[in-house]
Amino acid sequence: MSDNTKIYSSNNHPVEFDIYGMAGVRLINPSPADAEAVTRQLGPLHAVLEGEPDITIQFVEEIPTPTLNYLGLDFVGFDAEGLYILKSKKARAKVRIPFEQIGQPLEILCETGLRRVPLLTALINLAMIRKGHVPLHAAGFEYNGAGVLVTGWSKGGKTEALLSFADHGARYVGDEWVFLSADGRRMFGLTEPIHVWDWQTKYLTRIKPPVKREKKILFKMIRSLDRFNRMLSRRGWNRAFPLKILDEAMPAFKRQLHVTLPPQTIFEKEKLRRGAPVDKIFYVGSWNRPEIRVEPFDAREIAGRMAHSNRFELTPFFEYYHAFRFAFPERENPFLETVHERHAELLRRALEGKEAYRVLHPYPVSLTELFRSMEPFCQANITVEKNAE
Repeated sequence: MSDNTKIYSSNNHPVEFDIYGMAGVRLINPSPADAEAVTRQLGPLHAVLEGEPDITIQFVEEIPTPTLNYLGLDFVGFDAEGLYILKSKKARAKVRIPFEQIGQPLEILCETGLRRVPLLTALINLAMIRKGHVPLHAAGFEYNGAGVLVTGWSKGGKTEALLSFADHGARYVGDEWVFLSADGRRMFGLTEPIHVWDWQTKYLTRIKPPVKREKKILFKMIRSLDRFNRMLSRRGWNRAFPLKILDEAMPAFKRQLHVTLPPQTIFEKEKLRRGAPVDKIFYVGSWNRPEIRVEPFDAREIAGRMAHSNRFELTPFFEYYHAFRFAFPERENPFLETVHERHAELLRRALEGKEAYRVLHPYPVSLTELFRSMEPFCQANITVEKNAE
């Protein structure tokens, strides 16, 4: 750290996060807003770490960069000290991540006041892999005593399965990212915010995601515009200017039809689990047929597919790593160069021999019908024998 870097507050005590004894994060000199921002990312996992953290985040008021070379449009920069991420959730930021350190205890430098620490989840996933644990793009819950892991490609139906079972009393473990122990027996999750789409809420009777009045009005306006645009499309009028502009803008409008909520605002406190066994695995995906199909599936094939799904989910992180290599061609990180293969092997070992199923469904899917289709396979004492492929 440069000698003229100004510390935000020398009186602040470190804030620490213990991620189920699998990884640790320490914040040095955070403002209350900084600590709150990281808590939104990681959930209420505050605890005193027993050992040294895997990731240390030092907050400062300002990181001096008299000369900064830009990569792209004011998005990433570098100087002799390292690479800087200059945007976080489209807001201004300045965060120096030493990519050459990843694969060992890591020290990040952040200017105070950011909305979230960029790449933090990816960095935790990489720390997990380094220590032999298995991060997985998945949802997890416990239902009738059975620990259920639901995985698949992005937008494949993981959150839909979680919400459908939660509405029938399931206990939340995680959504988006779940961590498996090296032997695959236990799973843990980050309580990251959940995206709940407006169409999903009509199926939920027990859990009621809170939606602000302003959001409800916005949803009604977008749905009205969508109906109007579809009427224009049927008559062929949407190809004429200026109606063509509405047709082109509708996909962006419809992407606003969701709320992002912490799990604590959706699930009752006793429904939030710190971990659960892994008894059943469901690989979910959508298809172009109207029915829902649930069938036994090979866990080895799920592991093979999910290795590529996880690689895809880490694509944004590796875009920054390639920017780092562009800025510093001589600073190759051997851990990052081989991490995909290492993770694939950990995943194969963790899922081997697990009871597994494939779920194919239309999209959007009725959460009621999804629950009815999957529920018979989720009993703790029921195992359906795999058919020969």
